[in-house]
Amino acid sequence: MAERPAQARPESARSLPLVVDLDGTLTPTDTLVESLIGLVKQSPLNLLRLPLRLLNGRADFKEWVAARAGVSAEHLPYREPLLAYLRDEKERGRRIVLATAAHRSIAESVAAHLGLFDEVLATQAGRNLKGEAKLDAIRQKLGSDFVYAGDDAADTPIFKAAKAAVLVGVPPRVAEAIRRDVPVEREFAAEAGGLAVWLRALRVHQWLKNLLLFVPLLTAFSFFDAWKLVTTVIAFFAFSFAASASYVFNDLWDLENDRAHPRKRLRPFASGRIRIPKGLAVATVLLAVALALAYAVSRSFLTMLLLYLALTSAYSWLLKERALIDVLTLSLLYTLRILAGSVAIGIPSSSWQLAFSAFIFLSLALVKRCAELVSLEQSGQGSAPGRDYRVTDLAVLWPLGVGAALSAVVVFGLFISTDETRARYATPELLWLVALGLVYWLARLWIKTSRGRMDDDPLVYAVKDSGSLIAVSFMVAVTLIAHFY
Repeated sequence: MAERPAQARPESARSLPLVVDLDGTLTPTDTLVESLIGLVKQSPLNLLRLPLRLLNGRADFKEWVAARAGVSAEHLPYREPLLAYLRDEKERGRRIVLATAAHRSIAESVAAHLGLFDEVLATQAGRNLKGEAKLDAIRQKLGSDFVYAGDDAADTPIFKAAKAAVLVGVPPRVAEAIRRDVPVEREFAAEAGGLAVWLRALRVHQWLKNLLLFVPLLTAFSFFDAWKLVTTVIAFFAFSFAASASYVFNDLWDLENDRAHPRKRLRPFASGRIRIPKGLAVATVLLAVALALAYAVSRSFLTMLLLYLALTSAYSWLLKERALIDVLTLSLLYTLRILAGSVAIGIPSSSWQLAFSAFIFLSLALVKRCAELVSLEQSGQGSAPGRDYRVTDLAVLWPLGVGAALSAVVVFGLFISTDETRARYATPELLWLVALGLVYWLARLWIKTSRGRMDDDPLVYAVKDSGSLIAVSFMVAVTLIAHFY
């Protein structure tokens, strides 16, 4: 978040108490929304209880939620430029007050963590401190002479009642109206949340994994069939939109663990660069479009997509926390994409293809997990937050992953010798060159992982890695030559 140059302010305002909002201001996230996510994580049935609790009023609702699912003040994202400014003002001897509509337990934990605030005003005991109610509380505590730091239109009455304003990511129209009424002491622009940030949140680069839906089309050498090609393209986008929606839900589900991770804490939702309600809205739309596209392909393909969503949801909510079960689930999700591609165009997958997929994708899933553990080891951590893995487990995971890779090569070698292969390929002996390419490519991925350079999903990494691209292109070219010549 960039800080704009300070505007001229009355000298008298320098000594006035500075009142700071929490949600959207001090932190770019919404602590109530995060608490609700934590509540649903405890039990999805809590969703049914929420409307009934709201009948008792917002203050009691927030108290009920906070008592069951708070947030970690230590791991919350904070607006660092604003924090730096508050620290400077604190050192100058200025009185700083935290005033928020969040529940008092959350506000006090934030105040204790930051050590900046002389007073805390927050929702409690039947009083929801929002809008006019917050202004009344500020006046009761400080009188009418104060400076207010806030972020949106709901704070307008408080801005207008203040002697000066600190604008933090305030929408342009609201900011312009405030500037006409009160002097602006400081203005902090919101961090850019444009297309690039949304592409990261939706993990569009991960759509590359859905290219696996084209595998049945390619292995059947039906890529000149226009109907099958178009159908597979539609299937690809159905899976991709569904995957993006599931990534958003997964990131929101895993906020706490992501914020404790050295790399994942920078993700758009963990860092607060995208508001959670916006993410939920976009994910819901994407999911609806994905289901509509899947139905347009066929009911059978829709069933495959629903199975994929069920499995990835089970992975996000439960299975990802269990050692080995998580990598087996990931390998199954990879294989499921190939099966879905087969269903989309009505070409059955062979047992050889499924056996090969099971081993190679298990190896790639283990690459992903080992890469995370290597990253943790390099940062001095001993275990993965939210997962049942320790850095010491690398001693077991290395040979398991390499063994799975070699098993995939063995399956491929046996496939070369079958009558089915000899009937489909003009020169099946050339496929041994593909086997050598597989050995090189898989070994390369594991070496990159051991060196701590595998910073993404292995399939996505392979698209960006020049050596992998050359190896994969070589294998595809040799396969085509073996078939046609």
